[in-house]
Amino acid sequence: MKLDIIAQIVQILKHAPEVGAIEIRRGLFGAWSSVRVSKAGHGNALGVGGHVVVTQPTAPSASTPAVPGASQAPAPSAGPQLLEIKSPMVGTFYQSPEPAAQPYVKVGSRVNVGQVVCIIEAMKIMNEIESEVAGVIREVSAQNAQPVEFGQVLFRVDPHG
Repeated sequence: MKLDIIAQIVQILKHAPEVGAIEIRRGLFGAWSSVRVSKAGHGNALGVGGHVVVTQPTAPSASTPAVPGASQAPAPSAGPQLLEIKSPMVGTFYQSPEPAAQPYVKVGSRVNVGQVVCIIEAMKIMNEIESEVAGVIREVSAQNAQPVEFGQVLFRVDPHG
């Protein structure tokens, strides 16, 4: 990550003592990177609230202006607010305990807090991933037997469903 991005993060933190979380993401092969800063106590599980996003390509062109301040993320849509179940680690996503078995959950399944929703294999260890939210699965975002990244959305859950 470039020093100017780190300097921007420091400035954001300096002027925003209410910041509760910082998320840094890099694209494949370092093609892009972004930083999300979330204010404390503003619905981080919903992915809404006061987010500041700073994005920089790895090879900025001469036409790319320096970003003195961060841009605000767009307001959430008027549709139902879905909660996200994210991957707590890098690994391989599996929907079921074994290849021939039914998936733990699918679109329309009701989940409870603590219920196993999938497995992520990391370093030859099968890690059962439990839901931290209750509701109805509205979207399965990961593909079975495919790699997932830390923080990648696996499921979207309607808490009012």
